[in-house]
Amino acid sequence: MHKIDIGTKILQANEEIAFENKEIFRRYGIFTVNVMSAPGAGKTSLLEETIKRLKNDFSIAVIEGDLQTSVDSERIKALGVPAYQITTGNVCHLDARMIHNALHEFKLDGFDILFIENVGNLVCPAEFYLGEDLKVMVYSVVEGVEKPKKYPLMFHEVEVVLLNKIDLLPYSGVELSEVEKNVREVNPTAKIFPISCKTGIGLDEWVSWFRNRVAKFRENVKSEKNLH
Repeated sequence: MHKIDIGTKILQANEEIAFENKEIFRRYGIFTVNVMSAPGAGKTSLLEETIKRLKNDFSIAVIEGDLQTSVDSERIKALGVPAYQITTGNVCHLDARMIHNALHEFKLDGFDILFIENVGNLVCPAEFYLGEDLKVMVYSVVEGVEKPKKYPLMFHEVEVVLLNKIDLLPYSGVELSEVEKNVREVNPTAKIFPISCKTGIGLDEWVSWFRNRVAKFRENVKSEKNLH
């Protein structure tokens, strides 16, 4: 009798579709960002503040993932940005097929940046590659200093960790330096930005870095097209 690792099969199938997504994004020159976090860490607020600072210079679209409701996609649409809601029911993450199907809702040759707001969960979303160019994690510092070590996978997989709600640090008993230290132990190369979506602290630094990242992507895409 042969044992079949269902988990491995699912991830392999997801990976194949993710690379199809990647090819589509490269073909249209769309820089794609997978935004992940635990529930309530501030993903949608981060997207709102980031989009406000970018939308005059870039054409942006958003795919929103949630277990229920279209509350977050409505918040994004209120900024004048196209948003498509994926409601997953009891599924705790977005996968590559969901993203592939959602792409039919957009005119792809009209966008520079696609943000994907994943379902709020500290574990599952990090296991599924969607075809994105950048993985970003939003972490609410008031969740405590221990989460990077207790739930290391997402911290390890991302390129950027945004430490949100630092305006609440004086009331939380949490030391920012200890949170940063624990993130570094899990992911020594991650870019860390302490921010507050409420007060605006740190957001300009994050957006400046992000602009540079998009610029490098566009240079690479242009070089690839010239080679062909």
